[in-house]
Amino acid sequence: MFKFIWLIVSIVLIVLIVTRTPKNSGLESFATKSNLLGSPNSAEKILNQFTWFLIASYFILGISFNFSN
Repeated sequence: MFKFIWLIVSIVLIVLIVTRTPKNSGLESFATKSNLLGSPNSAEKILNQFTWFLIASYFILGISFNFSN
């Protein structure tokens, strides 16, 4: 069960890190015009916190797997 969660966390982390756009890109201007994710600063803050939570979860699960073997 934990290995499945670890796999999901890994995939979500890869997707989040790869899809993050630079500051001055077209997607940021789309987000500010459509107000889809709220303000860009708050959306970036939430995504950063979520990314750090997933990174911490990844390491905790990895360490627990290392000690269980």
